[in-house]
Amino acid sequence: MNDLFGAGKGGRDSTPAAPSYSAKDIEVLEGLEPVRRRPGMYIGGTDENAFHHLAAEILDNAMDEAVAGHASTIEMALEEGNILLVRDNGRGIPVDPHPKFKDLSALEVILTTLHSGGKFSGKVYDTSGGLHGVGSSVVNALSEMLEVEVARERVLWRQRYSRGTPLTKLENAGPVQNRRGTTFRFKPDPQIFGELRFSPARLYRLCRSKAYLFRGVTIRWSCAPSLVKDDTPTEAVLHFPGGLRDSLAADIGTSATVGQIWAGEADLPAAADGQKAGRVEWALAWQEEGEGFLHSYCNTVPTAQGGTHEAGFRAALLKGLRAWGEQRGNRRAGNVTGEDILGGLVAKLSAFIRDPQFQGQTKEKLTSPEATRYVETALRDRFDHFLAGDPAQADNLLAFVIERAEERIRRRENKDVARKSATKRLRLPGKLADCTLEDVNRTEIFLVEGDSAGGSAKQARDRATQAVLPLRGKILNVASASTEKLRQNQELKDLVEALGCGVGERFDRARLRYGRVIIMTDADVDGAHIASLLMTFFYRELPHLVREGHLFLAQPPLYRLVQGAKSVYAMDDADRERKMKLFKNGKVEVSRFKGLGEMPPSALKETTMDPAKRTLLKVTAQPEERAQTNDLVESLMGRRPELRFQFIQEHARDVEELDV
Repeated sequence: MNDLFGAGKGGRDSTPAAPSYSAKDIEVLEGLEPVRRRPGMYIGGTDENAFHHLAAEILDNAMDEAVAGHASTIEMALEEGNILLVRDNGRGIPVDPHPKFKDLSALEVILTTLHSGGKFSGKVYDTSGGLHGVGSSVVNALSEMLEVEVARERVLWRQRYSRGTPLTKLENAGPVQNRRGTTFRFKPDPQIFGELRFSPARLYRLCRSKAYLFRGVTIRWSCAPSLVKDDTPTEAVLHFPGGLRDSLAADIGTSATVGQIWAGEADLPAAADGQKAGRVEWALAWQEEGEGFLHSYCNTVPTAQGGTHEAGFRAALLKGLRAWGEQRGNRRAGNVTGEDILGGLVAKLSAFIRDPQFQGQTKEKLTSPEATRYVETALRDRFDHFLAGDPAQADNLLAFVIERAEERIRRRENKDVARKSATKRLRLPGKLADCTLEDVNRTEIFLVEGDSAGGSAKQARDRATQAVLPLRGKILNVASASTEKLRQNQELKDLVEALGCGVGERFDRARLRYGRVIIMTDADVDGAHIASLLMTFFYRELPHLVREGHLFLAQPPLYRLVQGAKSVYAMDDADRERKMKLFKNGKVEVSRFKGLGEMPPSALKETTMDPAKRTLLKVTAQPEERAQTNDLVESLMGRRPELRFQFIQEHARDVEELDV
């Protein structure tokens, strides 16, 4: 039997002896030693982010005093030697003996004992960013040097620490006048963080974001000039009466938005115990282009990973916009999802919540379940009033979000169509007569109806700068066609390939091959219909080209008037009558062009294609009129014929002459 366990009869046991494990091996880490042994448990690691988290912890404590109404000014100064100073003019940390640790002052208890502080009961602070009682003590534990001064009741108190251990007793430094509050001055420990140094730019951004988050505070920033290597100011006074609105406006800059910034604040509904739950502030807008962002905070602490307050924020916006669409009779609003709402949204959300719960000490995610309901309830009613207060802007916003929803649906339906590789050779339609120049600022493409017109245009063009793409008859009406039909339509595929910039999610302005896209159709009803179909395609599938002024309508003449050696062209019947008066008495030969294909190339060039002589109409779509334009396109080109019939009834009296 012994052989089964590795020791034969008279043999030697080959199993190594287990290490001893007894009571003496059980370590009890006291005071702040756990922090120095495992700093990652308290600040997330020892990298640059964790290093700067020390500054955030001390600044958060000062901000708590400001939010509670006891401090109005905070100072942050970065000194030579990697030393940071943070001072507030609040009440000052208590320095009287602690009732439980009678030999220690309250200040020393806070700085040397984990989970100690005045923020657990809710009696001293309604809301606070320092919640776990470890911020100041962790900074103390991880600092080679920390000095603290407290000015209370006109007396200045001082104490010095190193790596969490007091170097001095709490000292009475004498009377002070016109000073109160707490000052921390500390240097992070190289034994923990190595050669890491505070970044002036990062600290300055931290101060600025805190000043934006609470409009009642002024933060004075300063830095030793020798430490600044970029455009970070060495001194600044940061105070923003506009709060989050000012912050968002600075982030947006000159980017175009759908309407104006909407900002506000509201108290959160009362908690179950009847006490005030807190309040919420917000500022938001939707950008016409570019990626959006949602920066959220709880009790002035950045929640980079979002959380339950963001969930309530998104729910309020989504339900509000859907309800507005239902009120306006827009059935497409039902397709909108939270993803569509967030697309293009740029927002700042700041919640002040009593007893919040965070994921981890670094507080990057709010997990308080009640925050979702609180924020949604507080925001929803005010969002409804915001929409109703400016129906035109609300309609434009709804139209913008619906566009994103329909684009998302198209992406889903086209997910089997792989995007072309950037290294793949560009395939151009065989019927495209391309230009020789590649300078987008100097090139243009003419979209003409039919091969006959295309032949004339190809002969009339400037081969260096003008390309011609003939299209066969009336293209697909993209406003009423399915995505599958649109994807399979050869004429539209040829057009997209010729332009080179892609559509929808695959749109890339940098790949656009022509600076002007010119629709050139016959000057008759059929030509106008084809032009309308093309404009609908560009508005729906390539709206960027329309908004940025790349789309034009050529203006070919309908008549040519000739008398002897003199000839002029007329655009329409009214223009013909005016031009007739230019001729002297005598017979004037009037010829009507049946189409571009019947115009001599020389005449087409002279009247329609020569940049020096032609007239072009720019097709535009103003963002502030998005809802009105969408309604018009839907009425005239959409799937509901009753809307077209209604439009005809409403505008029939405006028609003065119908040329059939």
